Amino acid sequence: MDDFRWLTPDQLQAWKKLVAVVELLPGVLDSQLQRDAELTHFEYFTLAMLSEAPEHTLRMTALAAITNATLPRLSHVATRLEKRGYIQRSPCPDDRRATNATLTPQGWDKVVATAPGHVTTVVDNVIDPLNARDIADLDRIMTKLLVPLDPENKFGSRDRP
Repeated sequence: MDDFRWLTPDQLQAWKKLVAVVELLPGVLDSQLQRDAELTHFEYFTLAMLSEAPEHTLRMTALAAITNATLPRLSHVATRLEKRGYIQRSPCPDDRRATNATLTPQGWDKVVATAPGHVTTVVDNVIDPLNARDIADLDRIMTKLLVPLDPENKFGSRDRP
């Protein structure tokens, strides 16, 4: 164990703060979305990713990749969203073995109505406490962390060269 590399006090302090943000932020986002839109953060994120897709449609496998979900988790959430009229699933016309998820007009309206409150929560809790240099640093640091965590950029959140 003498050769084991432990965190330095500065590294441990930074790590604990990162863990605190990772643990606390989802609760803040979920609370606002549940209160204001009766959606979980993951449900909203799923709808938002479909809202940005061409024709508001993605294969379920692609949607799972960009939401960082397993297909079973996404399927469960898609069932709930479908029952509420926000998405529709259908066979992919290019590959009948695949399933597409499409944002319905009602789903689009839900995203449009929900986005301002969600963005306000993000701004209040993540953006406003930072200055312009902090935002640039955050972007740079998150990109560095994402390289080993998402080497194939499946989440699609890293800048592309």
